[in-house]
Amino acid sequence: MKVVLREEVKHVGRRGDIVDVADGYARNFLIPQGKALKASNGVEAQADAMRRAWSQKNAKDREAAEEIATKVVSNPITIAARASADGKLFGSVTAADIVAALAEQTGVELDRKMVTDEHLKELGTHTVTATPHAEVQFPITIEVVAA
Repeated sequence: MKVVLREEVKHVGRRGDIVDVADGYARNFLIPQGKALKASNGVEAQADAMRRAWSQKNAKDREAAEEIATKVVSNPITIAARASADGKLFGSVTAADIVAALAEQTGVELDRKMVTDEHLKELGTHTVTATPHAEVQFPITIEVVAA
């Protein structure tokens, strides 16, 4: 069955794409969830409009992500954590801790899912990668110090 995607669906396509999927997948999942419309003659024009809107939004999001990257890359983030005498942390520094410290120290709001999920378990300087947009990745320098 041919459908027009109303939003990005993983392993299927992006918003505005006209894709051919299994009938059951379209009837039981995509259409009831509002993720797709059944393709007809008039829907193709609507699909073009969706693609144009998506590309404009994508460009804005990419610019915003690049702006965030310029703010964050030059500033190391300091996180205080309890540690033993040999530098091992009691617990770990997670992506949620990194995002909270980033918001507090630089004012940049990121979702924890945008930061690679590495649990930092030692004192020192570490580098994690943030991906606020599919086309923009940048390193975040984290300094873990004893509290």
